[in-house]
Amino acid sequence: VDRFVFNADDLSDSFLSGEEENGIITKNIKNEINGNWISAPNSIHEARLKAKAKRRLRKTSSRDSGRGDSFSENGDPSRGTNGTAPPTSPKSKLLDRKSRAGKGRGLPKKGGAGGKGVWGPPGEVYDLEEVDVKDPNYDEAQENCVYETVVPPLEEGAFEKTLTPIVQEYFEHGDTNEVAELLGELNLGSMSSGVPMLAVSLALEAKASHRELTSRLLTDLCGRVLSRSDVESSFDKLLRELPDLVLDTPGAPQLVGQFIARAVKDQILSKSYLDGYKGRVDCVHARAALDRAAVLLKMGLGGLRIDNLWGTGGGQRPVTQLVREMTLLLKEYLLSGDNKEAERCLRELEVPHFHHEFVYEAMVMVLESKGEKTFKMVLQLLKFLWVSSIITVDQMRRGYERVYMDIAEINIDVPRAYFILEQFVDKSFSAGFICEKLRDLCPSRGRKRFVSEGDGGRFKLESY
Repeated sequence: VDRFVFNADDLSDSFLSGEEENGIITKNIKNEINGNWISAPNSIHEARLKAKAKRRLRKTSSRDSGRGDSFSENGDPSRGTNGTAPPTSPKSKLLDRKSRAGKGRGLPKKGGAGGKGVWGPPGEVYDLEEVDVKDPNYDEAQENCVYETVVPPLEEGAFEKTLTPIVQEYFEHGDTNEVAELLGELNLGSMSSGVPMLAVSLALEAKASHRELTSRLLTDLCGRVLSRSDVESSFDKLLRELPDLVLDTPGAPQLVGQFIARAVKDQILSKSYLDGYKGRVDCVHARAALDRAAVLLKMGLGGLRIDNLWGTGGGQRPVTQLVREMTLLLKEYLLSGDNKEAERCLRELEVPHFHHEFVYEAMVMVLESKGEKTFKMVLQLLKFLWVSSIITVDQMRRGYERVYMDIAEINIDVPRAYFILEQFVDKSFSAGFICEKLRDLCPSRGRKRFVSEGDGGRFKLESY
């Protein structure tokens, strides 16, 4: 029997063969102690356990390091295509913030504050960073600095170019808050007194509704963007420049006087403003403006509503008021017969989108009339307004179509309404201010024919 002498602590991985792994041992191995050979089965068993422990430790270390060979669950080594070990974590966990080292409690790295573009954990509030006096870049002069946006003052040449679009746009939307915000963004400086003057000069050439908007604008801007001294100095400039304003607007003195009276009523001008000019005015136009303002203020004490001096714009008036004013306009025209005055009054209503109501009311007035006078005068007025382009094609057509739709109800009160309407439509087509298609749309009441007994079979036409 062969005998081998070995040390159990120096066992390597190659010590155990395949037969030893399967538990097949063919040789009797004994140890020699004090010259006596004895069998040591316990020593061999301990050596095997130590060798297995070394292999297990080597597998764990290679898996943790991610380098070299990696072993599957069965203990078989596996390598990537490029000779490197594949990552131990699955692909779906590449973006996981949990630790991949297999250590710790499985919490996110850095408390969830890690990753690209992340400044800290959710809910963290950053306080102001204290200035380090020992910092080499520390500058004592910048410690108490306050940074503000500086707007350069508006130049005199750019003043009119900048403010004119703002005022003209205000005439469209009528929002004084928006104008105040836009002017607040500009550094007007000493040129703030030019705002009322520019607004009033633009309103002189505009409509009455625009003048009403200008008076409201001056009232709302005073105290926010303008001061009372700015308003007073602005009206002083207007009075001095009235000779030049009259060249473009002949009625400028009366209009400026109305603006002054409205400003005094709105308390943006002092009541003693007019008293300061007594006996000191040489200009004829300025004197006319101040006299107009004084007369209006005296009339205001007697009950005149100066706050409604300019009236209300057409788009801001209720429909019932517009209908009432158009009816009064037509009645006044039937009494005077002045086409130009009727045209002027219709223009001052400033409702070109509502002229179809004027056509409707005029035709209804013709249907309800009893004589030929109203028929001819209304026909003449509509032709005059058509030629002067006050009433457009669309508004004329809509007015006639509205009468066509309501003729059945009108006929209840006016039995001859269908007959009069047909005559009026034919005359309108002959005058040339309605088209043939609109004439053909005119409704006609169906004439029923009856046959009576004993009349010889004759048809009876319905009489009016």
